[in-house]
Amino acid sequence: MDKVTDIDADLGTRIKALRGARQLSIEALAAASGVSRAMISRIERGESSATAQLLARLAGALGVSLSTLFAEPKAEASPLARRADQPLWRDPASGYVRRAVSPATATGIVDLVEVELPAGALVPFERHAGAGFDQLVWLREGELVLSVDGKAWPLAPGDCLHMRLDRPLMFHNPGPVPARYVVVLSHARQVPPR
Repeated sequence: MDKVTDIDADLGTRIKALRGARQLSIEALAAASGVSRAMISRIERGESSATAQLLARLAGALGVSLSTLFAEPKAEASPLARRADQPLWRDPASGYVRRAVSPATATGIVDLVEVELPAGALVPFERHAGAGFDQLVWLREGELVLSVDGKAWPLAPGDCLHMRLDRPLMFHNPGPVPARYVVVLSHARQVPPR
């Protein structure tokens, strides 16, 4: 992957703007996300590098996808996202690198993300607290075991797994080389009750 950009200040600004647009106090966001008020304040000021797990909790409490936090708001967005302009972010806990591939004009339609998960890395995500999202994970290289609500799904290159973000997830690379995969995230479709 390319050079990782330091976007902590941008993430903080976006979280603060989303919180303001929803008329949520820091206290209300803390209660909804389970993230401390002090941590939210440090993130919003760009003074702390949040982990992927923590950002997912904040995104869920704000009712948006994780990709929304990484999207660069622009007055006149281009329908083309050139690779050199796609923001990269490294999770400080696991070392995984996330590339936001989708053009800004695709926001709300689908989020396309490219991920490189280091050998041996584990990335847990709690149940997404916000509106429902569907996620597809397509493994391109390496090994990946996805645990969805405790059920393990080993993936080989070319395999694709669909899941809802309404239960705990764990991404694990048990292999000796980085796992490279693509994530497609969309608002969940309405599923009729059974």
